[in-house]
Amino acid sequence: MGHTVMKLPRHAELWFPGYFRDRTRHLLGRPAPKRLWVSITDHYEPLCQKATIETALQRVARWQEMWPRIADAAPRDAADRMPCYSFFYPQEDYRAELLDPLAEMTRQGIGDVEVHIHHHKETAEGFIRKISDFCRRLRNDHGLLHDHRGRMVFGFIHGNWALDNSRPDGLDCGLTGEIELLRDLGCYADFTMPSIPSPTQGRIVNQIYWCTGIPGRPKAFDRGIEASVGGGTQGDLLMITGPAGLRFEGRLMPRVEMGEIAHNDPPTEHRVRRWLDLSPQVGDEMFLKLHTHGAREDNADALLGTGGRPGGLEQMFRWLNEETQRRGIELRWASAYDMFCAVEALTGPLYPGSRLTSELAGMPAGER
Repeated sequence: MGHTVMKLPRHAELWFPGYFRDRTRHLLGRPAPKRLWVSITDHYEPLCQKATIETALQRVARWQEMWPRIADAAPRDAADRMPCYSFFYPQEDYRAELLDPLAEMTRQGIGDVEVHIHHHKETAEGFIRKISDFCRRLRNDHGLLHDHRGRMVFGFIHGNWALDNSRPDGLDCGLTGEIELLRDLGCYADFTMPSIPSPTQGRIVNQIYWCTGIPGRPKAFDRGIEASVGGGTQGDLLMITGPAGLRFEGRLMPRVEMGEIAHNDPPTEHRVRRWLDLSPQVGDEMFLKLHTHGAREDNADALLGTGGRPGGLEQMFRWLNEETQRRGIELRWASAYDMFCAVEALTGPLYPGSRLTSELAGMPAGER
């Protein structure tokens, strides 16, 4: 009789040793969390799948119609706040008419906009110009992005997961040294990881940490120092990662958990519990960073609801509220920037882009 052998996902050699170490540390005991911060980071691409501008406008209009209702219906957190959704919008797809509705939701306090990019065979000069120009447009034309300690900053997600030229074949980026450039341009944190089962996945999982990679080598986020209470800035760029690991949920063979909410992997009560077991902590505060691609119709159906059926977001907010109450944990809804500020409150003052050398240094500051 043959034996069933558990087959790990492709490229598990990148993240499974880190996951094993994380589970060992968890079993040995970590501080019981007193507070949970929850942020949804959307790789928000209205023009994806070669959509026309008319289709893209319909996609955005659907979110502008449905998201305020869902946010208003969600349980309020410990600060009496509604959830705040972070739209990471692609630089290469900039259209003012697609950003205006997102800016309106930001002014309502239920949305926020950060930086996303898809690129290939990039140069340092090209990257600086693209990010600088995009940030100017977001600020000057739409009133977006945040000021932190006297200067404008942004959160970042890399398209196709290929942060810092991390694909072995060099596709979908090409820019070794991207981590340092993001630091200098004013990126307060990167939210790209996890990227399982992509070969771009980093070796550090379930941590909020500082990149300490070797200059001149790609994938600088493969090495790092974990953020700690009172530790301050300890590397080039802060990485805020989502939960990564295995979940069984009544299955003989496990499924990979990577904090993605989608039509083929919607939120469940079991996943909510697993997220709280896997998410990074700094001291006794836990940080749950989820991600999705919410503009496309299949995922929008799953998240927002369709045909009178409630969407996954509505159910997820209720389950998170119930689970944190059951565990005696204070619940806080957060934008990506709110999550960064919560980390900073624990570590001590952080200075995104403190070694700024780019043309962004000359941008006018503006209060949000």
